[in-house]
Amino acid sequence: MAMYRKLGRTSSQRKALLRNQVTALINNGKIVTTEAKAKEVKKIAESLIALAVKEKDNFETVKVTAKVARKDKDGKRVKQIVDKDDHSKVLSDTHRDKDGKLIRKENGVTVTVYDEVEKEIKKDMPSRLHARRQMLKVLYPVTAVPAEGKGKKKATKEINLVDKLFDEIAPKYANRKGGYTRIIKIGQRKGDGALEVVLEMV
Repeated sequence: MAMYRKLGRTSSQRKALLRNQVTALINNGKIVTTEAKAKEVKKIAESLIALAVKEKDNFETVKVTAKVARKDKDGKRVKQIVDKDDHSKVLSDTHRDKDGKLIRKENGVTVTVYDEVEKEIKKDMPSRLHARRQMLKVLYPVTAVPAEGKGKKKATKEINLVDKLFDEIAPKYANRKGGYTRIIKIGQRKGDGALEVVLEMV
């Protein structure tokens, strides 16, 4: 007897379907699906949340020095012209004149100006890093598009679901021993009569 439902699909199709639904559940908090699919998704989602709860505090904060591009008042990168051979020798503090035209200097190249800043980052301990990789094996990348910037590629940003699991979801369930999701029956689907349910986080 199989330990899982085959859902009338080949193994690759089934794996893709379940990964897709687990990703949607963690991103949105709830999904509407059939009862058979919900029971399979529930197993995977609960194991991911349990992993996040177990490893949520297993990190250390480390100070690092990073190079960050300097920005002007419009939010654009500051560029200057430096000598082609000796990069420490600045030929011009800007690469455009007052009219916005590019300045050309003999033996000069345009480079972005960088500032060194000190940042505090979370460094995963080995077991948390392993948990992160286990989650990434299941979760698909998700891109969010803001309502006002719809259709514009610039407005989109990638959501880090693993960080969401560690930082938002895990602290919520820290004192709970399992049972992170619930299934609510909402009746039969029109057409094939399959029992539809809402799978949501408690």
